[in-house]
Amino acid sequence: MSHYKLGLEYAKQQDQNDALSNYRNQFYIPKDKNGNDLIYMTGNSLGLQPKTTKQYINQELDDWANLGVEGHLHAKHPWLKYHEYLTESMAKIVGAKPIEVVVMNTLTVNLHLMMVSFYQPTKSRYKILIEADAFPSDKYAVESQLRHHGFDDKKGLILWKARKGEELANYEDLESILETHGHEIALVMIGGVNYYTGQFFDLKRITELGHKHGCKVGFDCAHGAGNVELNLHDSGADFAVWCTYKYLNSGPGSLAGCFVHERHAYNKNLNRFTGWWSHNKETRFKMRDEFDQLPGAEGWQLSNPPILSMAAIKASLDMFHEVGIKKLVGKSKKLTGYFEFLLKQLGEDKIRIITPSNPNERGCQLSIQVKNSDKTLHNKLTDAGVISDWREPDVIRCAPVPLYNSFEEVYRMIEKLKEILN
Repeated sequence: MSHYKLGLEYAKQQDQNDALSNYRNQFYIPKDKNGNDLIYMTGNSLGLQPKTTKQYINQELDDWANLGVEGHLHAKHPWLKYHEYLTESMAKIVGAKPIEVVVMNTLTVNLHLMMVSFYQPTKSRYKILIEADAFPSDKYAVESQLRHHGFDDKKGLILWKARKGEELANYEDLESILETHGHEIALVMIGGVNYYTGQFFDLKRITELGHKHGCKVGFDCAHGAGNVELNLHDSGADFAVWCTYKYLNSGPGSLAGCFVHERHAYNKNLNRFTGWWSHNKETRFKMRDEFDQLPGAEGWQLSNPPILSMAAIKASLDMFHEVGIKKLVGKSKKLTGYFEFLLKQLGEDKIRIITPSNPNERGCQLSIQVKNSDKTLHNKLTDAGVISDWREPDVIRCAPVPLYNSFEEVYRMIEKLKEILN
Protein backbone atom coordinates (compact mmCIF):
# COMPACT_ATOMS: atom_id res chain seq x y z
CA MET A 1 0.00 0.00 0.00
CA SER A 2 2.92 2.29 0.75
CA HIS A 3 3.55 3.04 -2.93
CA TYR A 4 0.48 5.33 -3.08
CA LYS A 5 0.93 9.03 -2.28
CA LEU A 6 -1.31 11.77 -0.95
CA GLY A 7 -2.32 14.94 -2.77
CA LEU A 8 -4.14 15.93 -5.96
CA GLU A 9 -0.96 16.09 -8.05
CA TYR A 10 -0.31 12.39 -7.49
CA ALA A 11 -3.86 11.51 -8.62
CA LYS A 12 -3.48 13.63 -11.78
CA GLN A 13 -0.13 12.00 -12.48
CA GLN A 14 -1.69 8.53 -12.23
CA ASP A 15 -4.37 9.52 -14.73
CA GLN A 16 -1.73 10.81 -17.14
CA ASN A 17 0.19 7.54 -16.90
CA ASP A 18 -2.96 5.41 -17.28
CA ALA A 19 -3.14 3.69 -20.67
CA LEU A 20 -6.92 3.30 -20.33
CA SER A 21 -7.74 6.87 -19.26
CA ASN A 22 -9.12 7.83 -22.71
CA TYR A 23 -11.97 5.30 -22.35
CA ARG A 24 -13.68 7.66 -19.92
CA ASN A 25 -14.40 9.96 -22.89
CA GLN A 26 -16.30 7.12 -24.55
CA PHE A 27 -19.04 7.24 -21.88
CA TYR A 28 -21.74 9.74 -20.98
CA ILE A 29 -20.95 10.99 -17.46
CA PRO A 30 -24.03 12.21 -15.52
CA LYS A 31 -23.89 15.89 -14.59
CA ASP A 32 -25.25 18.03 -11.75
CA LYS A 33 -27.63 20.95 -12.36
CA ASN A 34 -24.65 23.27 -12.99
CA GLY A 35 -23.32 21.01 -15.71
CA ASN A 36 -20.41 19.58 -13.69
CA ASP A 37 -19.58 15.88 -13.88
CA LEU A 38 -20.97 13.92 -10.95
CA ILE A 39 -18.58 11.46 -9.29
CA TYR A 40 -20.29 8.23 -10.34
CA MET A 41 -19.37 5.32 -8.08
CA THR A 42 -22.28 2.97 -8.78
CA GLY A 43 -21.17 0.98 -11.82
CA ASN A 44 -21.77 -2.03 -9.56
CA SER A 45 -25.50 -1.21 -9.78
CA LEU A 46 -25.90 0.28 -13.26
CA GLY A 47 -23.02 0.93 -15.64
CA LEU A 48 -22.83 4.17 -17.58
CA GLN A 49 -23.89 4.43 -21.20
CA PRO A 50 -21.20 4.10 -23.88
CA LYS A 51 -21.50 6.89 -26.46
CA THR A 52 -21.63 4.29 -29.24
CA THR A 53 -24.75 2.56 -27.83
CA LYS A 54 -27.15 4.87 -29.67
CA GLN A 55 -25.42 4.22 -32.98
CA TYR A 56 -25.55 0.42 -32.47
CA ILE A 57 -29.27 0.50 -31.62
CA ASN A 58 -30.04 2.96 -34.42
CA GLN A 59 -28.46 0.57 -36.92
CA GLU A 60 -31.05 -2.06 -35.95
CA LEU A 61 -33.91 0.47 -35.92
CA ASP A 62 -32.91 1.58 -39.43
CA ASP A 63 -32.70 -2.00 -40.66
CA TRP A 64 -36.09 -2.74 -39.14
CA ALA A 65 -37.55 0.41 -40.77
CA ASN A 66 -36.05 -0.34 -44.17
CA LEU A 67 -36.23 -4.11 -44.31
CA GLY A 68 -39.03 -5.24 -42.01
CA VAL A 69 -38.94 -9.01 -41.58
CA GLU A 70 -36.15 -9.30 -44.16
CA GLY A 71 -33.81 -7.92 -41.49
CA HIS A 72 -33.55 -11.43 -40.10
CA LEU A 73 -31.39 -12.33 -43.09
CA HIS A 74 -30.40 -9.03 -44.69
CA ALA A 75 -29.76 -6.54 -41.86
CA LYS A 76 -26.18 -5.31 -41.58
CA HIS A 77 -25.94 -7.78 -38.69
CA PRO A 78 -28.60 -10.36 -39.61
CA TRP A 79 -30.91 -10.84 -36.63
CA LEU A 80 -31.23 -14.58 -37.03
CA LYS A 81 -27.81 -15.15 -35.51
CA TYR A 82 -27.40 -11.90 -33.58
CA HIS A 83 -26.64 -13.58 -30.24
CA GLU A 84 -23.63 -15.24 -31.89
CA TYR A 85 -21.95 -11.84 -32.39
CA LEU A 86 -21.70 -11.57 -28.59
CA THR A 87 -20.50 -15.05 -27.73
CA GLU A 88 -16.77 -14.80 -28.26
CA SER A 89 -16.30 -11.47 -26.45
CA MET A 90 -18.50 -12.59 -23.58
CA ALA A 91 -16.64 -15.90 -23.28
CA LYS A 92 -13.31 -14.00 -22.98
CA ILE A 93 -14.74 -11.74 -20.28
CA VAL A 94 -15.87 -14.64 -18.09
CA GLY A 95 -12.97 -16.98 -18.94
CA ALA A 96 -14.95 -19.61 -20.82
CA LYS A 97 -14.99 -21.37 -24.18
CA PRO A 98 -17.49 -20.04 -26.75
CA ILE A 99 -19.49 -23.31 -26.62
CA GLU A 100 -20.03 -22.68 -22.88
CA VAL A 101 -21.59 -19.21 -23.15
CA VAL A 102 -24.82 -17.68 -24.41
CA VAL A 103 -26.50 -14.29 -23.91
CA MET A 104 -30.23 -14.72 -23.26
CA ASN A 105 -33.15 -13.81 -20.99
CA THR A 106 -32.55 -12.02 -17.69
CA LEU A 107 -30.55 -13.07 -14.65
CA THR A 108 -33.08 -14.84 -12.44
CA VAL A 109 -34.82 -16.44 -15.43
CA ASN A 110 -31.46 -17.98 -16.37
CA LEU A 111 -30.90 -19.08 -12.78
CA HIS A 112 -34.22 -20.92 -12.81
CA LEU A 113 -33.47 -22.52 -16.21
CA MET A 114 -30.12 -23.72 -14.85
CA MET A 115 -31.76 -25.14 -11.74
CA VAL A 116 -34.26 -27.03 -13.89
CA SER A 117 -31.21 -28.87 -15.25
CA PHE A 118 -28.76 -28.91 -12.36
CA TYR A 119 -30.96 -29.08 -9.28
CA GLN A 120 -32.14 -32.69 -9.38
CA PRO A 121 -33.27 -33.48 -5.84
CA THR A 122 -33.97 -36.91 -4.41
CA LYS A 123 -35.76 -37.72 -1.13
CA SER A 124 -32.47 -37.93 0.74
CA ARG A 125 -30.38 -35.37 -1.23
CA TYR A 126 -32.46 -32.28 -1.86
CA LYS A 127 -30.93 -29.37 0.07
CA ILE A 128 -29.49 -26.20 -1.48
CA LEU A 129 -26.53 -24.36 0.03
CA ILE A 130 -26.15 -20.60 -0.50
CA GLU A 131 -24.27 -17.86 1.33
CA ALA A 132 -26.34 -16.37 4.17
CA ASP A 133 -26.17 -12.85 2.77
CA ALA A 134 -26.87 -13.78 -0.86
CA PHE A 135 -28.61 -11.24 -3.07
CA PRO A 136 -32.33 -11.52 -2.20
CA SER A 137 -33.44 -12.67 -5.67
CA ASP A 138 -31.02 -15.64 -5.47
CA LYS A 139 -32.49 -16.64 -2.12
CA TYR A 140 -36.06 -16.25 -3.38
CA ALA A 141 -35.24 -18.27 -6.50
CA VAL A 142 -33.70 -21.22 -4.66
CA GLU A 143 -36.48 -21.22 -2.04
CA SER A 144 -39.08 -21.36 -4.80
CA GLN A 145 -37.25 -24.28 -6.45
CA LEU A 146 -37.39 -26.16 -3.15
CA ARG A 147 -41.14 -25.52 -2.88
CA HIS A 148 -41.65 -26.43 -6.55
CA HIS A 149 -40.13 -29.86 -5.87
CA GLY A 150 -42.33 -30.34 -2.81
CA PHE A 151 -39.76 -29.57 -0.09
CA ASP A 152 -39.87 -27.21 2.87
CA ASP A 153 -38.03 -24.04 1.80
CA LYS A 154 -36.66 -23.42 5.32
CA LYS A 155 -35.49 -26.95 6.07
CA GLY A 156 -34.14 -27.35 2.57
CA LEU A 157 -31.96 -24.23 2.63
CA ILE A 158 -28.49 -24.40 4.21
CA LEU A 159 -26.84 -21.03 4.82
CA TRP A 160 -23.09 -20.45 4.75
CA LYS A 161 -22.89 -17.73 7.39
CA ALA A 162 -20.09 -15.39 8.40
CA ARG A 163 -18.87 -15.94 11.97
CA LYS A 164 -20.31 -13.85 14.78
CA GLY A 165 -18.92 -10.32 14.64
CA GLU A 166 -17.46 -10.89 11.14
CA GLU A 167 -18.77 -9.92 7.70
CA LEU A 168 -16.85 -12.26 5.41
CA ALA A 169 -17.69 -15.90 4.81
CA ASN A 170 -14.99 -18.38 5.83
CA TYR A 171 -13.94 -21.40 3.74
CA GLU A 172 -13.30 -23.61 6.79
CA ASP A 173 -16.95 -23.17 7.74
CA LEU A 174 -17.99 -24.16 4.23
CA GLU A 175 -15.82 -27.28 4.49
CA SER A 176 -17.40 -28.28 7.79
CA ILE A 177 -20.94 -27.68 6.44
CA LEU A 178 -20.15 -29.99 3.52
CA GLU A 179 -18.51 -32.60 5.78
CA THR A 180 -21.67 -32.69 7.88
CA HIS A 181 -24.42 -32.15 5.30
CA GLY A 182 -22.75 -32.90 1.95
CA HIS A 183 -24.74 -36.10 1.47
CA GLU A 184 -28.01 -34.12 1.78
CA ILE A 185 -27.00 -31.24 -0.51
CA ALA A 186 -28.00 -31.42 -4.19
CA LEU A 187 -26.82 -27.94 -5.20
CA VAL A 188 -24.28 -25.37 -4.02
CA MET A 189 -25.28 -21.97 -5.45
CA ILE A 190 -23.10 -19.01 -4.42
CA GLY A 191 -22.87 -15.38 -5.57
CA GLY A 192 -19.39 -15.21 -7.19
CA VAL A 193 -18.80 -11.71 -5.76
CA ASN A 194 -21.00 -10.93 -2.77
CA TYR A 195 -23.12 -7.86 -3.51
CA TYR A 196 -22.94 -6.53 0.07
CA THR A 197 -19.35 -7.10 1.19
CA GLY A 198 -17.69 -7.20 -2.22
CA GLN A 199 -15.95 -10.49 -1.30
CA PHE A 200 -14.82 -12.36 -4.44
CA PHE A 201 -15.06 -16.06 -3.70
CA ASP A 202 -12.60 -18.68 -4.88
CA LEU A 203 -14.86 -20.34 -7.46
CA LYS A 204 -12.50 -23.22 -8.15
CA ARG A 205 -12.08 -24.04 -4.47
CA ILE A 206 -15.84 -23.99 -3.86
CA THR A 207 -16.51 -26.10 -6.97
CA GLU A 208 -13.95 -28.75 -5.99
CA LEU A 209 -15.41 -28.89 -2.49
CA GLY A 210 -18.97 -29.23 -3.76
CA HIS A 211 -18.06 -31.86 -6.35
CA LYS A 212 -16.08 -33.86 -3.79
CA HIS A 213 -19.34 -34.27 -1.86
CA GLY A 214 -21.38 -35.10 -4.96
CA CYS A 215 -23.14 -31.73 -5.23
CA LYS A 216 -23.74 -29.74 -8.41
CA VAL A 217 -22.18 -26.24 -8.21
CA GLY A 218 -23.36 -22.97 -9.77
CA PHE A 219 -22.57 -19.28 -9.35
CA ASP A 220 -24.42 -16.00 -9.74
CA CYS A 221 -21.72 -13.75 -11.19
CA ALA A 222 -23.81 -10.56 -11.48
CA HIS A 223 -21.17 -8.62 -9.50
CA GLY A 224 -18.26 -10.46 -11.10
CA ALA A 225 -18.75 -10.32 -14.88
CA GLY A 226 -16.68 -7.47 -16.32
CA ASN A 227 -15.24 -6.76 -12.87
CA VAL A 228 -12.93 -9.68 -11.98
CA GLU A 229 -11.30 -12.60 -13.78
CA LEU A 230 -13.89 -15.33 -13.24
CA ASN A 231 -12.11 -18.11 -15.18
CA LEU A 232 -15.37 -20.04 -15.27
CA HIS A 233 -14.09 -22.88 -17.44
CA ASP A 234 -11.12 -23.57 -15.18
CA SER A 235 -13.27 -23.28 -12.07
CA GLY A 236 -15.06 -26.45 -13.19
CA ALA A 237 -18.45 -25.05 -12.10
CA ASP A 238 -21.47 -26.76 -13.64
CA PHE A 239 -23.12 -23.45 -14.50
CA ALA A 240 -23.04 -19.71 -13.91
CA VAL A 241 -25.36 -16.79 -14.64
CA TRP A 242 -24.82 -13.02 -14.68
CA CYS A 243 -26.48 -9.79 -15.77
CA THR A 244 -24.95 -7.28 -18.21
CA TYR A 245 -26.20 -3.93 -16.91
CA LYS A 246 -23.68 -3.47 -14.08
CA TYR A 247 -20.01 -3.67 -15.10
CA LEU A 248 -20.96 -4.61 -18.67
CA ASN A 249 -22.83 -1.32 -19.32
CA SER A 250 -25.69 -2.67 -21.42
CA GLY A 251 -28.52 -0.52 -20.03
CA PRO A 252 -31.18 -0.97 -17.33
CA GLY A 253 -32.74 -4.44 -17.20
CA SER A 254 -30.82 -5.64 -20.23
CA LEU A 255 -30.22 -9.29 -21.11
CA ALA A 256 -28.14 -11.70 -19.08
CA GLY A 257 -25.42 -14.27 -19.70
CA CYS A 258 -25.24 -17.96 -19.03
CA PHE A 259 -22.37 -20.45 -18.72
CA VAL A 260 -22.72 -24.23 -18.90
CA HIS A 261 -19.48 -26.19 -18.55
CA GLU A 262 -18.48 -28.02 -21.73
CA ARG A 263 -18.63 -31.41 -20.02
CA HIS A 264 -22.43 -30.98 -20.21
CA ALA A 265 -22.40 -29.66 -23.80
CA TYR A 266 -23.51 -32.85 -25.53
CA ASN A 267 -25.60 -34.38 -22.77
CA LYS A 268 -29.08 -34.53 -24.26
CA ASN A 269 -30.43 -36.42 -21.25
CA LEU A 270 -30.13 -33.43 -18.93
CA ASN A 271 -33.59 -32.33 -17.86
CA ARG A 272 -34.34 -28.87 -19.26
CA PHE A 273 -37.05 -26.51 -20.41
CA THR A 274 -36.87 -26.10 -24.17
CA GLY A 275 -38.01 -23.70 -26.87
CA TRP A 276 -37.34 -23.48 -30.58
CA TRP A 277 -34.16 -21.41 -30.27
CA SER A 278 -32.43 -24.38 -28.62
CA HIS A 279 -33.33 -26.52 -31.66
CA ASN A 280 -30.79 -27.41 -34.38
CA LYS A 281 -30.21 -24.23 -36.45
CA GLU A 282 -30.14 -26.13 -39.73
CA THR A 283 -33.66 -27.52 -39.29
CA ARG A 284 -35.21 -24.93 -36.96
CA PHE A 285 -37.61 -23.66 -39.60
CA LYS A 286 -38.81 -27.10 -40.65
CA MET A 287 -41.64 -26.66 -38.22
CA ARG A 288 -42.82 -30.28 -38.25
CA ASP A 289 -39.57 -31.86 -37.05
CA GLU A 290 -39.08 -33.48 -33.66
CA PHE A 291 -36.97 -31.46 -31.22
CA ASP A 292 -33.23 -31.68 -31.97
CA GLN A 293 -31.06 -30.25 -29.18
CA LEU A 294 -28.27 -27.75 -29.97
CA PRO A 295 -25.01 -28.59 -28.18
CA GLY A 296 -23.49 -26.27 -25.57
CA ALA A 297 -25.00 -23.32 -23.72
CA GLU A 298 -27.05 -22.38 -26.80
CA GLY A 299 -29.09 -25.51 -26.15
CA TRP A 300 -30.71 -23.75 -23.17
CA GLN A 301 -32.16 -20.89 -25.24
CA LEU A 302 -35.92 -20.61 -25.50
CA SER A 303 -36.85 -17.73 -27.76
CA ASN A 304 -35.47 -15.58 -30.52
CA PRO A 305 -33.45 -12.77 -28.92
CA PRO A 306 -34.48 -9.12 -28.38
CA ILE A 307 -32.23 -7.41 -30.91
CA LEU A 308 -32.36 -3.86 -29.50
CA SER A 309 -31.08 -5.03 -26.12
CA MET A 310 -28.41 -7.16 -27.80
CA ALA A 311 -27.25 -4.17 -29.84
CA ALA A 312 -26.62 -2.26 -26.59
CA ILE A 313 -24.66 -5.22 -25.23
CA LYS A 314 -22.63 -5.42 -28.44
CA ALA A 315 -21.66 -1.74 -28.12
CA SER A 316 -20.16 -2.40 -24.70
CA LEU A 317 -18.64 -5.82 -25.48
CA ASP A 318 -16.81 -4.38 -28.49
CA MET A 319 -15.09 -1.99 -26.09
CA PHE A 320 -14.26 -4.81 -23.66
CA HIS A 321 -12.89 -6.83 -26.57
CA GLU A 322 -10.58 -3.93 -27.43
CA VAL A 323 -9.30 -3.47 -23.86
CA GLY A 324 -9.24 -7.08 -22.62
CA ILE A 325 -10.25 -8.17 -19.13
CA LYS A 326 -6.62 -8.57 -17.96
CA LYS A 327 -5.72 -4.91 -18.57
CA LEU A 328 -8.99 -3.82 -17.05
CA VAL A 329 -8.45 -5.83 -13.88
CA GLY A 330 -4.86 -4.51 -13.71
CA LYS A 331 -6.09 -0.92 -13.64
CA SER A 332 -8.94 -1.87 -11.31
CA LYS A 333 -6.52 -3.19 -8.69
CA LYS A 334 -4.48 0.04 -8.80
CA LEU A 335 -7.54 2.30 -8.68
CA THR A 336 -9.28 0.39 -5.88
CA GLY A 337 -6.00 0.09 -3.98
CA TYR A 338 -5.62 3.89 -4.19
CA PHE A 339 -9.21 4.32 -3.00
CA GLU A 340 -8.52 2.01 -0.04
CA PHE A 341 -5.29 3.88 0.78
CA LEU A 342 -7.12 7.24 0.93
CA LEU A 343 -10.04 5.83 2.93
CA LYS A 344 -7.59 4.51 5.54
CA GLN A 345 -6.19 8.03 6.00
CA LEU A 346 -9.58 9.02 7.42
CA GLY A 347 -8.85 6.86 10.46
CA GLU A 348 -10.10 3.46 11.58
CA ASP A 349 -12.07 5.20 14.34
CA LYS A 350 -14.33 6.72 11.64
CA ILE A 351 -14.28 4.26 8.73
CA ARG A 352 -14.22 0.51 8.45
CA ILE A 353 -13.85 -1.27 5.10
CA ILE A 354 -15.65 -4.63 5.21
CA THR A 355 -14.42 -5.74 1.77
CA PRO A 356 -11.35 -8.03 1.83
CA SER A 357 -8.06 -6.11 1.74
CA ASN A 358 -6.43 -8.75 -0.48
CA PRO A 359 -6.89 -7.42 -4.06
CA ASN A 360 -7.36 -11.01 -5.32
CA GLU A 361 -10.39 -11.47 -3.07
CA ARG A 362 -12.34 -8.48 -4.34
CA GLY A 363 -13.22 -6.52 -7.46
CA CYS A 364 -13.47 -2.74 -7.63
CA GLN A 365 -16.25 -2.36 -5.06
CA LEU A 366 -15.37 -1.32 -1.52
CA SER A 367 -18.12 -1.53 1.09
CA ILE A 368 -17.60 1.08 3.77
CA GLN A 369 -19.07 1.17 7.25
CA VAL A 370 -18.97 4.62 8.80
CA LYS A 371 -19.00 4.58 12.61
CA ASN A 372 -22.14 6.01 14.23
CA SER A 373 -23.64 6.92 10.90
CA ASP A 374 -26.96 6.40 9.16
CA LYS A 375 -28.39 7.13 5.73
CA THR A 376 -28.07 10.92 6.25
CA LEU A 377 -24.35 10.55 5.48
CA HIS A 378 -25.17 8.93 2.16
CA ASN A 379 -27.66 11.71 1.40
CA LYS A 380 -25.01 14.34 2.15
CA LEU A 381 -22.58 12.59 -0.19
CA THR A 382 -25.26 12.61 -2.91
CA ASP A 383 -25.84 16.34 -2.36
CA ALA A 384 -22.08 16.85 -2.68
CA GLY A 385 -22.15 15.27 -6.15
CA VAL A 386 -21.08 11.70 -5.32
CA ILE A 387 -23.39 8.96 -6.60
CA SER A 388 -22.85 5.97 -4.30
CA ASP A 389 -25.05 3.19 -3.06
CA TRP A 390 -26.56 2.79 0.42
CA ARG A 391 -27.35 -0.68 1.80
CA GLU A 392 -29.11 -1.17 5.12
CA PRO A 393 -28.18 -1.12 7.91
CA ASP A 394 -24.97 0.94 7.60
CA VAL A 395 -22.98 0.28 4.44
CA ILE A 396 -22.05 2.59 1.57
CA ARG A 397 -20.96 0.69 -1.53
CA CYS A 398 -18.58 2.50 -3.87
CA ALA A 399 -17.15 1.07 -7.08
CA PRO A 400 -14.43 2.96 -8.94
CA VAL A 401 -14.92 1.32 -12.35
CA PRO A 402 -11.69 1.16 -14.38
CA LEU A 403 -13.32 1.91 -17.74
CA TYR A 404 -14.65 5.32 -16.76
CA ASN A 405 -13.57 6.34 -13.25
CA SER A 406 -10.34 8.25 -12.70
CA PHE A 407 -7.79 8.58 -9.91
CA GLU A 408 -8.68 12.26 -9.63
CA GLU A 409 -12.33 11.37 -9.06
CA VAL A 410 -11.37 8.99 -6.27
CA TYR A 411 -9.27 11.76 -4.71
CA ARG A 412 -12.12 14.29 -4.96
CA MET A 413 -14.64 11.84 -3.53
CA ILE A 414 -12.48 11.29 -0.44
CA GLU A 415 -12.08 15.07 -0.01
CA LYS A 416 -15.87 15.47 -0.03
CA LEU A 417 -16.30 12.58 2.42
CA LYS A 418 -13.67 14.15 4.70
CA GLU A 419 -15.55 17.49 4.69
CA ILE A 420 -18.85 15.78 5.56
CA LEU A 421 -17.28 13.72 8.39
CA ASN A 422 -15.66 16.81 9.90
